[in-house]
Amino acid sequence: MSSAAAHLPEKTVLVIAGPTASGKSALAIDLAAALGGVVINADSMQVYRELRILTDRPSAAEEARVPHRLFGVLPASERGSAAWWRDAASAEIDAAAATGRVPILCGGTGLYLNALMRGIADVPPVPSETVAQAIARYAEIGGVAFKTELQEMDPVLGSRLEPGDSQRLQRAWAVARSTGRALSDWQAQPTGGRTDLHFCRVLLFPPRPVSAEAVEVRFRKMIDQGAVDEVRQLAALDLDRSLPAMRAIGVSQLIDYIDKNISLDTAVEAAVIATRQYAKRQRTWFRHQFLSNIRVDAQFSKSCFEEIFSEIRSYVLTPDS
Repeated sequence: MSSAAAHLPEKTVLVIAGPTASGKSALAIDLAAALGGVVINADSMQVYRELRILTDRPSAAEEARVPHRLFGVLPASERGSAAWWRDAASAEIDAAAATGRVPILCGGTGLYLNALMRGIADVPPVPSETVAQAIARYAEIGGVAFKTELQEMDPVLGSRLEPGDSQRLQRAWAVARSTGRALSDWQAQPTGGRTDLHFCRVLLFPPRPVSAEAVEVRFRKMIDQGAVDEVRQLAALDLDRSLPAMRAIGVSQLIDYIDKNISLDTAVEAAVIATRQYAKRQRTWFRHQFLSNIRVDAQFSKSCFEEIFSEIRSYVLTPDS
């Protein structure tokens, strides 16, 4: 273990965040190797066991290089949540600190990161049938009309969310329908944040053209690595399509290809477009809601590691380090 870890202020947690395909995992692994750390997943899709390829989870070799936690820990048949992840990540942070390792959160799910750092609304569980109703309603009337309908139940989120942001729109609709209270009202009263921890937030924020190209290159690499077979095995489980794992980007597109409804090229193109749209929403969230201590306006590469590591040391390490 690096002696640098001993100089980190007590209860320091590194947070490596950014839009999809920005190089977060590679940076987190290099930092864990340099600091004697443990990489803790903060990506809502990488928690699912059956989706190693399609969610670009660290490889077996990468997981062997440094300790990894909360990757592939849930079956696709279960529903992960921000509250579940907050509690699990909090326990892993404490466990890492107890063994002298540096906790390194890595992921681009803003809701999860906020749940840990600031707390989360204590929203009652939403019945699965209500979730299914939200999905069906969105498919029936389309994003624009669905957004208008949501505005009547939740004026705040109904105005803020884009018509194409189907998951967040459907979540807000389902919460309002099942609880009789707007999700924005619940969110105004967060609880459970780890205010005792010192977070050093590192944001990888490559230019949009670089990000857009990286998204396509990565998805085509996933296809080469066997993403189609992975989705075929997932589809064979015959799971509820409303489950989070079944709504991972690429799953529905590749199922359409497997079912011979579209060509592989069409499926790949649709998945790449969906991923780019997701990255755009991530960029907006990180720009306005993620108070980064260190921002890197580039995709991570080995050549910029020393500069990033130096900035982290300057920010979090004690003077005698």
